[in-house]
Amino acid sequence: MSNKEVDKLVEEQLMLEIDVVDDNVYNERLEHCVECPSLVYDTTCSHCGCFVKYRAKLAYKECPHPKGPKWKKLQPS
Repeated sequence: MSNKEVDKLVEEQLMLEIDVVDDNVYNERLEHCVECPSLVYDTTCSHCGCFVKYRAKLAYKECPHPKGPKWKKLQPS
């Protein structure tokens, strides 16, 4: 799957979500993912199989790294 196809799928799925983080938090999370050696195909977390651009946007998710999350879920306010 190309990055463009992944972006389209992620965009479509995020339209169904209401508990998302703002762009600053999203970008900080993605920076951790991009630097992580567990990122495969430049799109996918090898620990959970999620597209990182999707998982990083969801407020109720955290990084699934087995040695400890690189970023945490946000608590509801």
